[in-house]
Amino acid sequence: MAGFTIAVEDPRTADIVELLEAHLALMRRISPPGHVHALDLDALTAPSITFFAARRDDALLGVGALKSLDRTRAEIKSMHTAAAARGQGVGRRLVRHVIELAAGRDVRWLGLETGSQPEFEPARALYRSFGFDECEPFDSYTVNPYSTCMALRLPTPLTKP
Repeated sequence: MAGFTIAVEDPRTADIVELLEAHLALMRRISPPGHVHALDLDALTAPSITFFAARRDDALLGVGALKSLDRTRAEIKSMHTAAAARGQGVGRRLVRHVIELAAGRDVRWLGLETGSQPEFEPARALYRSFGFDECEPFDSYTVNPYSTCMALRLPTPLTKP
């Protein structure tokens, strides 16, 4: 969808903090204690995180982040579209943006964790549409009825002669 931009931003910006607080509140309503894996503001400012915001003019539409796990693996974090912007392609553009950034950084494996509850089906469907498949838990995630881990193998870039 045309009409909005995605750029690196500081997650401590006032409107982003408000959206992230709404995201955390929603995750806490849907998922039981101990199964909310959303990052807090301090974690979102870590050097391993690249944080993005989607905006139309000055209006915040959504957020997302890429977390570097190691030299060739990364994770999608903190994906959330503002309620008023849902259905406008914001989430799809954010996922594409994060995948393209990861590929540009020579990431070969891109993972994510999302909920297994019915409320998360739209997110799982979005990720599947990009080729993500369910995978075993990675890093600190565990097998449990509330989490679905997914991964996408990114192609090895062509070497130029």
